[in-house]
Amino acid sequence: MCTVCGCGTATQEGDKTLSDKAQGAHTHSHAHGDHVHSHAHDHHHDHDHEHDHDHAHGHDHDHHHDHDHGHHHHSHAHGPVGETLDYGAGLAGVHVPGLSQERIVQIERDILSKNRTYAQDNRGAFARKGVLALNFVSSPGSGKTSLLVRAINDLKDRQSIAVIEGDQQTSNDAERIRATGAKAIQVNTGKGCHLDAHMVGHALETLDIADHSLLFIENVGNLVCPAAFDLGEAHKVVLLSVTEGEDKPAKYPDMFAAADLMLLNKSDLLPHLDFDVGACIAHALRVNPNLQTLVVSAKTGEGLAAFYAWIEARAALARRKAEERKAG
Repeated sequence: MCTVCGCGTATQEGDKTLSDKAQGAHTHSHAHGDHVHSHAHDHHHDHDHEHDHDHAHGHDHDHHHDHDHGHHHHSHAHGPVGETLDYGAGLAGVHVPGLSQERIVQIERDILSKNRTYAQDNRGAFARKGVLALNFVSSPGSGKTSLLVRAINDLKDRQSIAVIEGDQQTSNDAERIRATGAKAIQVNTGKGCHLDAHMVGHALETLDIADHSLLFIENVGNLVCPAAFDLGEAHKVVLLSVTEGEDKPAKYPDMFAAADLMLLNKSDLLPHLDFDVGACIAHALRVNPNLQTLVVSAKTGEGLAAFYAWIEARAALARRKAEERKAG
């Protein structure tokens, strides 16, 4: 939890930024309880929820937020696709001297309760549009971006694909994704160590995802906090590189318990490593007996056909349910 790990511990002068291209940005901040949060917007849009200030702005999208962020400290910046949403201060639940453990636990519960509400809004929007949303999680350097670039290039002729890229800083990964021709938006969390459902909801406004699309969400590289935050996705897909320890599922059980699929990536390196695939899968199944595993390589393509079949079966189900919903 962020109240334990301390992401978003400080606000810096340069935090509330979008990009050099952002025009007409405005910011506002307001206090709730123990924390303050601020929003920076560079375009006009109508929110269907209220803030405690005297000007209106809104979201024209399928879900509604009440924006009572009692315990977040973050900034929102909006821009057209190709730019970056910057949450410079991150999600801040941090250790504060004098706060009791009971109060800290309550803050954690409040943060997750708010997040669940936003996640349900996102999930409803995906269901209405027949979008399959996958949340890719891993530690840094596992090869998430390389795998997504390969998958997009292999699938783009038969699937509409959009990507939300999460990182603390830079738009490097989003630029790699856009080079494939896919829509992508970068969400920078600043000091925050994960994406949350509210950030994803704002990104959806800008992406304008087509019906029956695939949405790949590449979370911040971290095997801890992203496990607790539902983004409204259909499935969490956890990547574990064979260059990492085979006992990672035992060390970080919450993430592997939350995932539906584990991809053992960089399999092309197995001949050069002392990595026991069987032992790794055994660790994972002790944490999550229902976890499916595929051994893959973004470099050679090993295992990717099975991964694409897994995706496309679930995408077809999402489309069918959306059509049934419209018809019924």
